[in-house]
Amino acid sequence: MEFSAQQIAAILEGEIVGNPNEKVNGLSKIEEGKKGTLSFLANPKYEEFIYNTKASIVIVNKDFEPQKSLNPETTLIKVEEAYSCFAKLLGMYDAAMAKQPMIEEMAYVSPNAKVGENVYIGAFTYISDGAVIGNNVHIYPNSYIGDQVIVGDDTKIYAGVKIYRDCKIGASCTIHSGVVIGADGFGFAPNSENNYQKVPQIGNVILEDHIEIGANTCVDRATLGSTIIKKGVKLDNLVQIGHNVQVGDNTVMAAQVGVAGSAKLGKNIMIGGQVGIVGHISLADGTLIGAQSGVPKTIKKEGTTLLGSPAYDAEDYKKAYMGFRRLPQILDRLREVEEKLKKLKEK
Repeated sequence: MEFSAQQIAAILEGEIVGNPNEKVNGLSKIEEGKKGTLSFLANPKYEEFIYNTKASIVIVNKDFEPQKSLNPETTLIKVEEAYSCFAKLLGMYDAAMAKQPMIEEMAYVSPNAKVGENVYIGAFTYISDGAVIGNNVHIYPNSYIGDQVIVGDDTKIYAGVKIYRDCKIGASCTIHSGVVIGADGFGFAPNSENNYQKVPQIGNVILEDHIEIGANTCVDRATLGSTIIKKGVKLDNLVQIGHNVQVGDNTVMAAQVGVAGSAKLGKNIMIGGQVGIVGHISLADGTLIGAQSGVPKTIKKEGTTLLGSPAYDAEDYKKAYMGFRRLPQILDRLREVEEKLKKLKEK
């Protein structure tokens, strides 16, 4: 598909600086821009590339003023927020590339399932009894939708996703390949013979609207009740959410985070990669947790920033870490003092 600068500016409500008839048929990073492609500049660290880029159209912030001459063949479109506008265009491009509505021949859809309008279901996908698939849903090949599962309108489920029985997926969610939703929580009780007896997990998982879950992430079903992921949550690849966990609105987690059972996470929390959160604790709204931290206890104060393992207040952690780095020098000085005291005692 081909678009002109004039068409793009109309979509983004932007101002054109250059040729309004300049056309593009592809996308590129600004440092790799080629003629006929659209790029963007949002981070000032990349400004140097705009002076040499060969991209035909570049989206920039409204306050951008070139410090050097630009490629005369490059047209700028000035907008309020270049990054979000480019993301909007990427979303439109992604939608245009989506599969056309159809149920492919090798897919199985139970006669007791309900399938909405404009749905794509890929080959070797299995839709179980009582499942309800909303309108405009895309389910890519080799996926499994269990008994009584509900999938909301406009949700996209990529290849190889498994959603166990009774789980509920909201509208406009994106679930990437390899995700497992609703597998049994890690529930075992030791018996008198010191063997572990499985505790049946009879709850479900509820994903609210506008959630994105990265590849190979697992969200376990509740023992009783529901594991709940609230509206707008974003989970990266390889995240583990334990049984009966609750994750508040618009919380984000980077790769390899593990949240143990029955933890309650507030809204607008940001969690770095490889963080571990123990079970049965609560985190206040707006908590920020640095990568590789281990959180062992409840955090009650909103907006707390945590670092370390076990994690504690970030400012205290930085001071302690500075002392830790100086520990070899401190030990050397201590030995010197001990030697001097020893010599004084000998005299």
